Amino acid sequence: MERLQELIDREREARELRRREADWNYINSLPPRVRAAIKLFIETGNLRLSQKVSGLGLEEFVEHLRRANVWVT
Repeated sequence: MERLQELIDREREARELRRREADWNYINSLPPRVRAAIKLFIETGNLRLSQKVSGLGLEEFVEHLRRANVWVT
């Protein structure tokens, strides 16, 4: 149970870091589908699902995350 709580806490910290460090001006300038996918990644940390939602290739999606200053962990 303690291990589970530690994992939950780590994911919460990662999500807060992604939210805080994100370049929201850049994110909000993107097309709706890509913007939604980046927001999904910020909230969940699920790279593959977010990339599929974006409709972009993995490398292109990761490049958008990098430009948006969103940590990929």
